[in-house]
Parts: sequence; C-alpha cells; structure tokens
Amino acid sequence: MTKTTSLIPLIHFSFYTIFVLHLFSHANSKLINAEEQAILLNLKQHWQNPQPLRHWTPSNSASHCSWPEITCSDGSVTGISLPSMNINGTVPPFICDLNNLTAIDFSFNYMTSNGFPKAFYNCSKLETLDLSQNNFVGKVPDDIHWMAGLRQLNIGGNSFSGNIPVSIGQLTELRILQLFACQFNGSFPPEIGNLSNLERLELAYMKAIMPARLPSEFTKLKKLKYLWVAGSSLVGEIPNTIGEMAALEYLDLSRNDLSGNIPSDLFMLKNLSVVFLYINRLSGEIPRLVEALNIDVLDLSENNLTGSIPNDFERLTKLSGLALFFNQLSGKIPDSIGRLPGLINLQLFENNLSGTLPPDLGRYSMLELFRVSSNSLTGQLPQHLCYNGRLTEVVAFNNSLSGQLPKSLGSCNHLKIVYLKNNRFSGNIPSGLWTVLNLNKLMLSNNSFTGELPERLSWNLSRLEISHNKFSGKIPVGVSSSRNLEYLDASNNLLNGSIPHELTALSCLTTLLLDQNRFSGSLPSHILSWKKLTTLKLRQNAISGQIPEEFGSLSVLTVLDLSENQLSGQIPLQLSFLKLTSLNLSSNHLTGRIPIEFENDAYASSFLNNPHLCANWPSLNISKCNFKPQNSSKTSSTLLASIIGPMIAILLGSAASFFVVRNCLKKKHGLMDLKWELTPFQRLNFTESDILPGIIENNVIGSGGSGKVYRVVVNPPREIVAVKWILNNKRLEQKLEKQFLAEVKILSSIQHTNIVKLRCCIFNDHSKLLVYEYLEHRSLDLWLHGTSSRASTILGSVQHVVLDWPKRLKIAVGAAQGLSYMHHDCSRPIVHRDLKSSNILLDSEFNAKIADFGLAKMLIKHGQSATMSTVVGSYGYIAPEYAHTTRVNEKIDVYSFGVILLELTTGRKACDNGDEHTSLVEWAWRHFQEGRHVVDACLDEEVKELCYLDEMYGVFKLGIICTGASPLTRPSMKEVLKILLQCNQTLVYGEKNIAHATLTSTV
Repeated sequence: MTKTTSLIPLIHFSFYTIFVLHLFSHANSKLINAEEQAILLNLKQHWQNPQPLRHWTPSNSASHCSWPEITCSDGSVTGISLPSMNINGTVPPFICDLNNLTAIDFSFNYMTSNGFPKAFYNCSKLETLDLSQNNFVGKVPDDIHWMAGLRQLNIGGNSFSGNIPVSIGQLTELRILQLFACQFNGSFPPEIGNLSNLERLELAYMKAIMPARLPSEFTKLKKLKYLWVAGSSLVGEIPNTIGEMAALEYLDLSRNDLSGNIPSDLFMLKNLSVVFLYINRLSGEIPRLVEALNIDVLDLSENNLTGSIPNDFERLTKLSGLALFFNQLSGKIPDSIGRLPGLINLQLFENNLSGTLPPDLGRYSMLELFRVSSNSLTGQLPQHLCYNGRLTEVVAFNNSLSGQLPKSLGSCNHLKIVYLKNNRFSGNIPSGLWTVLNLNKLMLSNNSFTGELPERLSWNLSRLEISHNKFSGKIPVGVSSSRNLEYLDASNNLLNGSIPHELTALSCLTTLLLDQNRFSGSLPSHILSWKKLTTLKLRQNAISGQIPEEFGSLSVLTVLDLSENQLSGQIPLQLSFLKLTSLNLSSNHLTGRIPIEFENDAYASSFLNNPHLCANWPSLNISKCNFKPQNSSKTSSTLLASIIGPMIAILLGSAASFFVVRNCLKKKHGLMDLKWELTPFQRLNFTESDILPGIIENNVIGSGGSGKVYRVVVNPPREIVAVKWILNNKRLEQKLEKQFLAEVKILSSIQHTNIVKLRCCIFNDHSKLLVYEYLEHRSLDLWLHGTSSRASTILGSVQHVVLDWPKRLKIAVGAAQGLSYMHHDCSRPIVHRDLKSSNILLDSEFNAKIADFGLAKMLIKHGQSATMSTVVGSYGYIAPEYAHTTRVNEKIDVYSFGVILLELTTGRKACDNGDEHTSLVEWAWRHFQEGRHVVDACLDEEVKELCYLDEMYGVFKLGIICTGASPLTRPSMKEVLKILLQCNQTLVYGEKNIAHATLTSTV
C-alpha cells in the first residue's frame, strides 16, 4: 500500500470533522441569534413597547442585526443605540445577557432609577455607556470601579446627587468622562487626576450645594484635550500648574467665582485653541500670549481685568473670536489686532479703552461683528471696516468717535445693526447705508450728522433713531417704503414742512417721535393704519389747526404729547375713549371744556398754558367752567380730599346703622329709601338711581373680605358695570375704611389700559358702593382653576372657549404692562401687595386688567421700602422677605407676578397642589433644580402644543426667576415686560449673553 493510499481515510475523517464542526457552529450561531432576539424583544416589552421600536418584531428570516438601533459583530449584538426614543422605565437586569455588548446609548429619554443602575456591572465587555439627559436620581455607587473596561461614561443631565465617588479615579481606561448638569455636592475628587488616558472631562453646571475648588491634581491629565467646568460654583484661583496640561485644546471655566490672576503658563500651551473664562472675578492684567499660536476663540469677558491689551495678539494668526468686554481694560487697542487674518468677531465694549481704532480692522479678515461701545475711543471708524463685505454689526455707541462714516458702509450688504449714538460723528450719511437690504436697526442719535433724509429707506428697517442731530429738510414721501418700521425717533433736528400723509401708511409703527423740530401744517387725519401706535410725540413744533377726531380711534395709544404747538379748537371728546397713561396738550391755543374723563390728578399738568380751556377740577390749574357737568344727577367738582373727609366722618356713626341697612334690605326697593350721594371719576351715562335696583342677590358675581360684588345693567343705555358694596360693620369698620380710602385714592389718580377703571363712588351714612367697568370674562383664576360647573354658571355660553397659550401670553403681557406702569411710571410708585390670579380681570378680548387695590401702598420713591404693621396678601403669592420683615417694595409684586406666570404655564394653583409641597413655587423650583424635563413634567397639558413649547418654557423660566428667594435676584417689572414682549425669541438678558452665544458659534 502506497503512502498516498494510507492518507485517504485520514482526509475523509478531517472533512467529516470540519463538516460536523461547521454544522455545530451554524446551529450554535442560530441559537445565539434566537436568544439575543428574545432578549431584545423582552427589553422592548419591559419598556411597554415604545412606538419608535414598533419594528422590533420576531422574525425567522430577518436578523435583529438589521434593526437600525442594533450593531452586530460576527452575528452577535455589540451595540444598542436608543437616543430620544421616549422610553420610560428602568434598566432591566437581563440587559447584560447580551454577552458581547460594548456600547450602550440610552440618552435623551425618561429612564429612572434610584441610584446608578448596577445592572450594567454584568456587562463585562462594556466600553461606552451614555445615560445622559434622563431622570436618574440618587447616588453613584462607590464600587463603580468594577466597570473597569469603560472608555466613555456619560451620565450628565440627570439628578444624581451626593459625592462623585473617589473610585471613579480607578477607571483608568476612560477616555471620556461626562458628569455635567447633575446635583453632586460641588467637590471634585482629586483622584480624577489619576485617569491618565482621559481626553475629555465635562463637569459643567453642577447644581452644587457647596462651592468647590479646581483640584491641582487635574493638571496631571497630560492627554486631556477638552475641559468643561462652566457654571459649577468654582472658587479660588486657577492652578498655576495648568500649563503642564500639554494636550489641552479647549478650556471653559466660565460662569464661576474664580479669582486671582490668569496663570501666565496657560498661554504656553501650544495646542490651546478655545478659552472661555468669562463671568468670573479674575483680576490683574492679561498674560502675554507667548506660545498660544493656535488660539481660535478667547473670551475673558465680565471679569475684573485691568491694564492694556497685550501687543503680542498679532501672533494669534488663527484667532477668529475675541471677547474682552465688561472689564476695566485701558489704553489703546493694539493696531496689530486689525491685521489678524482670521478675525471674525471682535467684542471689546464696556471697558476704559482709549485712543483711535486700529486702521486696518476689516481689511485683512472676514470681520462680521464689531462691538466697541461704552469706551473712550476717539478718531474715526476704520475706513476698511466692511472691506470684505461680511460685516453684520457695527456697535460703537457711547464713545467720542468723530468724523464722517466710512463710505464703504453704504455698500455693506450684510449689515443688520448700526448702533453709533452718543458720539461726535458729523457730515452726511453714506447714501447707500439708508437702503442696505438687510438693515434692521439704524441708531445714530446724539451726534452732529447733517443733510436731508433719503427718498427711500431699507424695506427691512424696524428701528430708526436719528434724534439730536442736524438733519434738515422734509420727511420724504418715500419713507413709506419701510413697511416694517416699528420705532421712528427723529426728534430734536431741523426737519420742516408738514407731516407727510405717507407716514400714516406704516402699519407696524408703535412709536413716533418728531418733537423739537420745525414741522408746520395740520395733523394727519387719515390714520387708520396706525393700529399699533402706542406713543406719539410732536412737542415743540409749529403745527396748527384742530386735533383730529380720528385720534380717538388709536385704540392702543398710551402716550400723546402735542404740547408747545399752535393747535386750536376744542379737545375732541373722542380722545377720552383712549386709555392714555400720559397726555400733554399744554402751551397751545385750545378752547372749551376738557372732557370730564380727564378731570383727575393723573392729568394735572396736561392742559397748562391754554388760556381758553376750562375744567372743574382745581388741581388741573386752569380756569373753572361756569356751568355744571351733565350726565349725573348729583356730581361733585371738589378735590378727592374733600370727598374723603366727609366719608371719614360718616364712618364714625353708631353700630346700629348696620341694622338699619339690614332692615331696609328686607323691603322691596329698600336701598332706594336711603339718601345717597354720587361722586364721578369719569363721564357717566347713569345715576345712582340706575345702580341701586341692581344690588340684589341674583346679581352677585363674587365676594371677599370687604363685601360682595354685583353685576348691574344700567339704563339707558344697556351698559353693564361691576359694583362692590362695602357695608359698615363696627368690628371691621377701621380695616375696611383703610382699604376703601386706599382704593379710591389710587384708582382715581391713575389711568392705564391694564388697570381696572373706577367709574364713580356712591355713598351714604351706612355704606359705600364702588362702581367699576365690567369685564365680561371675569378673573384669570376662574379660567385657570374654576370647576366646569362654576365656570358654566358664571361665564354662561363662553365657558367652551379654551384659554390657549396665545391668550395666556396676552394676559401675561397685559398684566405686566399694568404692573410696570404702577412701579415705574407713576409719580409715586404703587405696590399692589395682593396680586393674584383672582385679581387679574379679563375683558371680552382677554385683555388683562389689574383689580382690587384695597391693600395697595404708595411708596415715597422708586426702590425704597416701606414697613407695614402686618403682613397681608394671599397664601402662595406672598414673597418670603415680606412675610419675615413686613417691609414692602416693588419686588414683592414681582414675586407674586412670578407665581401667576407659573400658574399660566403649568395650569396649577398657587397652593394645594396635592404634593408634599403645597406651594406652586416650591413645586416648580424643585422640578427645575432637579433637572427634570420641565416641558414634559411641568407645562400644562391642556394647552401644550409643539409650536409654543419654547415660549411656554421661556415664560416658565421667567416665573422661576421672578420667584427667587432673594429680592435682589428678581428682575424689575420693566425687565419682565421686555422679556415677555420678546418671548418668541431666546430668553437672554441683554447684549452680553447674545455676545457669548455669538462668540461660541464660531467654535
């Protein structure tokens, strides 16, 4: 037998063995495949079959490896990626039965657990774990180092608390560690410095209980490229050894409380490209930028930096963004900055910089943002500022810049904002600048510009400020080309001619200021397009003729100043229909009697120096009319003080008067048997005899501590009023009298479209009736919290109307306007002290009006507190400092208004929320601080629509800010109103936050 023949059985055996092994392997593979698919289907079932995983179905033909969320290697599952899948529930213990898992991504879901899920401990091959932006709470365990193979761990955006475990420093394979936006106690374990392979470390926005220091051990992280510890209550100094982190490329320590000097070694790092150190307390001079040749973005703004800007910025040839604003830097801006080839954003505003601007700015780079306002800069704007045509903003107001504007601005087609007010510029405006296609805001006030206005303006222009210059000539008819114009201020110039009819075509116009010019002719009367006009000032011109009756149709007008002109004729009665907060018709040639609606102290200086005007209200300081006012059977033309005096005497009557009134009520027309007096505060179409029959139980629409409120229809015509009846009671007499006097004093002296009108007062020896305008849709409280039966009873057929988000936002804005007027625009600030949703009343169009001023307090001056004898108000709305000190100022109203904002956005009551915390403020703050998904957990499901979520969340956050524990952290109502009016945009406070966002966008 040959050797070859002897090998044949062996070959047959080998083929057979291989075949058997192949069959065994195939069978085993099918078994593993089936087991893994079963585990994944159990996982889906555990999470109650979320809709995004509906395609996870059993199949014999298609492997689960074909599912887009699953990654496989050699037929076995190695990765699960389920971000933003709306998954609720916990992490099941059987997940690690997928033995070959190396990567898990469960980010941006709603998963929960009490503590870090230890189920992952059994995933022996796990390298990447992303649990960020979920609802995990509790502590991260001390034995987390058992997950020794981890290379990336992201648990940011959860509610983990307690200490960051020291053992995390034993995960030496980690390349990425992300613990941002959790509730760890504030300290960072130095052991993190032992992670020698770490390349990315994110510890930002910790909601820390205690301030922390940046451990010097972190500087041992020689491979670290990305360090983000913004907004985490860091204190102390930046470690001097930070220059040893040789690989560092990105450093963000912003929004902390760091102090001391910036270490000079920081800029020895050759790889460093992005540095954010803004909003700290860093001091001293900016270090020399010795080796930082790769820096792309440098933001050191909002610190206490002094000295000058180093000359060696010229070495930073890659620099695209430089922000040094809100510091105390002085000296000249180095000319070398103008020659940086990569410079896009330059923001140096709010410093003490002086001298001339670098002449080459914009010539060698694609400059977009140029902001140098509020310094002491001199000389001209650089001629090449828009050389490359990319410039979008020129912001240089509040300097001493002079000369003519660069001609290149006239052809700078990307310009959106030019803000140059309060300088010494002169000469003509470059002709093309007026009509730059994208120009939105042009603000040139307080300079010495000359020339005439152009025939046309940019169609996109929304704000034009050219006041206090030397512009001359007429307003051209082409001004109507700018149909988006909202704000026009051309006051204090040399403009002449008549006010062109074309101005009245600007339907978006809200503010028109043409005072202190040389305008003549008559006022325009065809003004139907001015539906949004709130402010009109034409003071100190030579305008003649009569005031057109059509001005009474400007329904939202609140400020009207026509003083120091040559107007004649009578004041149109139609003006009394307006809800003016400021009216000035003084120094004209007006005649006749002023409308009775203006006969109150709110218009004390509105009619001076009109010799032929008259009125019967002495404080107006004009001639007394020699005839009695009409439309009232019994009127009084004495001062409010002379009304209140007899009232006080009336209240000193015997307690038996109460029983007299009670007995009268038992008779039909009992009130008519008593003797009443009426004092009007506006023109009336009724008398007390029209009111009294309506004071019956069937007309009661509300009640409170001071008495009942009635809905009364008066004839003629069929007008509806609301009547509050205050009935004397010896026990409550003194308290109610104070509230009555406060309400009469305040409501009769102020006028605002968002404050309920007091029409008149009717009184006798036993009781008082306050007559108000009637508001059809009653109180905000009823719409937000009223039961369906109660709402249907009171609101009748309108209860089906949904208080959707646009209506709620409209109500918030209206109430804020009223409150802002009380705090900032009255001669003496008024604090309401009992602001709540039941005191926000709504008219038929859901315009909000603040009511019930019985507890209101006039302050001596803005910001000054007054001490009260007792705390009054409603539970859930009372600011904490008021409850503790009984001192009041405007900020207690801001707190109450913040509660109302929380009611509007959440739909919850101010108290009694069925929670362990009965206060809405505590409930909202807890959700916000725990980092929960506010949109899903807090916002009112009844009105939550996708297109309004950003606005609702923004207003919710504003409510959080307004209800801050310290009054110092709360904004003023003027600031609150501004934010609400801009709520469809990102909620940012001022130029500085916009600047940071813009600078960050270059990274």
